[in-house]
Amino acid sequence: MATRPTEVTLSPPATVHSCPRYERAAQLLGKRWTGLLLDALMSGPRRFCELTALVEGLSDRVLSDRLRELELEGVVQRVVYPNIPVRVEYQLTEKGYALKPVIDAIHTWANNWVTISGQSETTSATDANE
Repeated sequence: MATRPTEVTLSPPATVHSCPRYERAAQLLGKRWTGLLLDALMSGPRRFCELTALVEGLSDRVLSDRLRELELEGVVQRVVYPNIPVRVEYQLTEKGYALKPVIDAIHTWANNWVTISGQSETTSATDANE
């Protein structure tokens, strides 16, 4: 005699109460280009034109907006050198460098799980182990 399958009842989804700080951090760090900018700045101060060259596809206007947002949040510091011509560099603050484990974790995750079109799974796994 066959057993009758038990009925599974689903409860309505619970309301998610997120931490306001986590939500704010996700909003800030989740903006397009922000992660790539932070990654580029992890190796040291960069000039505006260097960041444009490093982050392919990023327009000057969006780069300027992101840098301003990160500066207002205390993640990036704009340093002006009064040379002739004036030289401006952007560097991470202590708060910005505190994101290094996060950026490193994203690199690890990407190496293990993200495939690039035209790249095989085995190539991706091999690259992750290097």
